[in-house]
Amino acid sequence: METRVPHVSEEENQDPGAAPYGNFVNYYTFNPPENRLSLIPGTLLENIGLGSERVVILDVGCNSGDLSVALYKHLLHEEASGSDFSKREVHLLGFDLDQDLILRAQNSNPFTQNIQFIPLDITDAAESQAVLESYLGRFGCPRFQLCTCFAVTMWVHLNHGDAAFLSLLSRLASLCEFLLLEAQPWKCYRSAARRLRKLGRSDFDHFKTLEIRGDMAAHAREHLEKQCSMDLVQSFGNTAWDRSLLLFKRR
Repeated sequence: METRVPHVSEEENQDPGAAPYGNFVNYYTFNPPENRLSLIPGTLLENIGLGSERVVILDVGCNSGDLSVALYKHLLHEEASGSDFSKREVHLLGFDLDQDLILRAQNSNPFTQNIQFIPLDITDAAESQAVLESYLGRFGCPRFQLCTCFAVTMWVHLNHGDAAFLSLLSRLASLCEFLLLEAQPWKCYRSAARRLRKLGRSDFDHFKTLEIRGDMAAHAREHLEKQCSMDLVQSFGNTAWDRSLLLFKRR
């Protein structure tokens, strides 16, 4: 069943945390792509052994696509003068559950041959699995070489509960060889709930009953390593919003 995403007004959008699903209209005006890209080396693909082959990337929860496009350019720019650049074929699929944001991403996409944006709800396991498998089939790949998931885990957790949080991590691990994860810290949960109440909206259904609390990056790492056969291979430090960027690899 498709999730109905509430409209976020311009006035509400000025307050980070006002969008119940993280679907902010102008998200990248207050958290620009550089906040993450400044921590991610432009040579990331080479560093993880994907230097001269076709690379298929998945960006989960891409919003209006600004970061997806910036990441694509960032990963290619460093290789522009290198001998392997001409051999590099990078394709990126970005998706978000907000169709209006995806439409904006599609309309502003400067790399339509290599970047595609589609509306999709990762919590709808059956539909998302079919769509993603179909996309991978175009390239003859069993899974994505790299999956990025920036600031999505909290919204799934708040709206769908503990089981969905763990299920999301398991799904991400099953989809890729490398996972670049940014999990919002617990203080963001409290802020999101407080700001939602301030707007006069109902609280998140699961916030008060969540049992997985505290160090969310540690919880994510524990689940990925113990239950999903992934290992943490590098931490790129913390963003300006004090969120860690963690790179995991399939065993």
